[in-house]
Amino acid sequence: HVQLVESGGGSVQAGGSLRLSCQASGYTYSSYCMGWFRQAPGNDCELVSLTRSDETTLYGASVKGRFTISQDNAKVYLQMNNLKPEDTALYYCAADDRGVDSYCYMGYYTYRGQGTQVTVS
Repeated sequence: HVQLVESGGGSVQAGGSLRLSCQASGYTYSSYCMGWFRQAPGNDCELVSLTRSDETTLYGASVKGRFTISQDNAKVYLQMNNLKPEDTALYYCAADDRGVDSYCYMGYYTYRGQGTQVTVS
């Protein structure tokens, strides 16, 4: 049974930083994709960043240059710098181990965590 648990959210002033963590368990790591998504009230869900088992990474246009995704065994991190009020959202990590590239890039993930709130004022 796959579980994803996020942590590290909170409230921060504009220009500040936060580091989100996603702990994965029960996951197949041989071919996987893990991503960070966010959703603000009234907005569509947005792919923030993803990382694949081949260490390929991708960033959304709105966070490129400010956010960095990294992985360490069963954990995936999202370092968020120079935060802006428009970064305020519920952030959650998602994972997929079917090994299909299009699923990864199009946001079709099998597993998802409960999310952690990020508020930037």
